[in-house]
Amino acid sequence: MAENHSRRDAIKKVATMALAGTALSSLTNRVSAHEQAMDTKLKGKVNHSVCKWCYNGIPLDELCKASKEIGIASIDLASPEDFTTLKKYDLTCAMVASNGKEWGIEKGWNRLEHHDPLVTYFERLIDQTAEAGFTNLICFSGNRKGMSDQQGLENCATGLKKIIGYAEKKKVTLVMELLNSKVNHKDYQCDRTAWGVELCKAVGSNNFKLLYDIYHMQIMEGDVIHTIRDFHPYIAHYHTGGVPGRNEIDETQELFYPAIMQAVIDTGFKGFVAQEFIPKRADKLASLKQGVLICDV
Repeated sequence: MAENHSRRDAIKKVATMALAGTALSSLTNRVSAHEQAMDTKLKGKVNHSVCKWCYNGIPLDELCKASKEIGIASIDLASPEDFTTLKKYDLTCAMVASNGKEWGIEKGWNRLEHHDPLVTYFERLIDQTAEAGFTNLICFSGNRKGMSDQQGLENCATGLKKIIGYAEKKKVTLVMELLNSKVNHKDYQCDRTAWGVELCKAVGSNNFKLLYDIYHMQIMEGDVIHTIRDFHPYIAHYHTGGVPGRNEIDETQELFYPAIMQAVIDTGFKGFVAQEFIPKRADKLASLKQGVLICDV
């Protein structure tokens, strides 16, 4: 009996050691994988940016420093007063903001009475953008307020033609953002890719293009990859965001960003892709890095 107990104890000891070894091996592998992820160098096929407003709780200096460490080269939707801070960290602004107190998403180029003050407003912003050495400046259609899409398109084209020559002279591209009018921006007029493309054709300048926001267009029309393939010549910039909710772009949402980014790369796109999701997790910068790595195909 004593011998049997001894044998059983020995077997238990061996089994315990084996389990401990397996656990240790698993832990080692996980730690190694984590360290590798932390040290991952970006592949260089995607130019990464991040939208400043999504991290308003983080000082701009801190966001710039973290962005450099991650491998992000741009802060999106920065205003001229931010440019000095960006340059301190050798960052560009791939999309300059224009959503001021008077002009912005709801009040834009689709009304004739807005055109003259908008021209004055955008001439100043074009000058500031060009002087900083940046090239893209965001703009918006405005809300419909009962206006037909055809009339809104014609009005936007009329107004943009008044400023586009100045933008060409300064080597600045005006970029109208596609936004959803279903969830976030009720009544916004430039809410379909096809409408934006027709506006680009009507303006008739390489210095007017579209910002294809993947989050917004998934909500409005879906068919993201097919749309990118069809209309990529009219797209100057991309924004990300998880659907539904506009949060992290990982397995918690319905879009598969690696495939979308590969489609973008396959078009020959050389511009920037900006993370524009609102982090839900406590470590917002970790979520940002995760988003960049997901898109870095």
